[in-house]
Amino acid sequence: MSVTDTPMSSGPAVRTNAVDVAQARPRIRPLRILGTALLLLIAGSIAYFLVTNKRFEWPVVAEYLFAPSVLLGLVTSILLMVVTMVIGTLLGTVLAAGQLSDYWPVRAACMAFVGFFRGVPPLVQLIFWFNLAYLVPRIAVGVPFGPEFFSWSTNDLITPLTAAIIGLSLHEAAYMAEIIRAGILSVDQGQHDAASAMGFSCWHSFTRIVMPQAMRVIIPPTGSQIIATLKGTSLVSVIAMGDLLHAVQVIYNRTYDVVPMLIVAVIWYLVAVTILTFFQRRVEEYYGRGATRHAPKATASSKPTAVTAGTTAAIRTQENQ
Repeated sequence: MSVTDTPMSSGPAVRTNAVDVAQARPRIRPLRILGTALLLLIAGSIAYFLVTNKRFEWPVVAEYLFAPSVLLGLVTSILLMVVTMVIGTLLGTVLAAGQLSDYWPVRAACMAFVGFFRGVPPLVQLIFWFNLAYLVPRIAVGVPFGPEFFSWSTNDLITPLTAAIIGLSLHEAAYMAEIIRAGILSVDQGQHDAASAMGFSCWHSFTRIVMPQAMRVIIPPTGSQIIATLKGTSLVSVIAMGDLLHAVQVIYNRTYDVVPMLIVAVIWYLVAVTILTFFQRRVEEYYGRGATRHAPKATASSKPTAVTAGTTAAIRTQENQ
């Protein structure tokens, strides 16, 4: 009787009913399905309400949507927003640098300015500047407590336009000062030290080293502030400034179509904000280069197939035996 030696396998047992991961399917999530159905139900209800409610008077909205006075008011609001943001950003940069200064009188003055104009609502500021003639009948230029060289009537200088520019610019300057200050503080102190070691002046260090790196932090809140300023221009209607809201108010005071004209203003505000948001995203991507990392996109050749996955599993099983 012969004895045949049967070699014993030292590797793990091979499972013949193993599941191929290449054929895996995402699991069903009931809560997500329920949430999607709920959102679709809400969206359908809103659309049905907008379409079936005749009190919206959509023909009236279409009639006045491109009215010359409405378009002129839209342009006025956009120009006012641009002027306000330019002045506010320039003044805010000076205030931010002043708050970071080691000269305490300048730092205290800048902090007091920011604290005051951030605390006073913009509507109150607009009404105050529009009625400045009550406190100062004439605006003069001359030596303090001395002779006057020139003087003008305050009512001639402070028009609804100038009152709107002054009030909104000072309000935005206070907020932009805090945004820019936060961006400057986000830059590592080593960058300042390196610029000083390389012989950069304070101005060149600020403009060429600090600000380009701080822009990545400054841009997102600045974009939101621009959008808020565009919507905030509607406040100037209380001082008879011919903005978009004032333009539709003049029309519905004559036609009594209050809701349709307000919808006209809403549509144009949404269009302008959507365009500004698009450009904000592009600017954020530009200044976020090098700070945001994206995973490499998978190509067609790199995607595993069922045959490849099965072959790899068979090779690994043979290696383990």
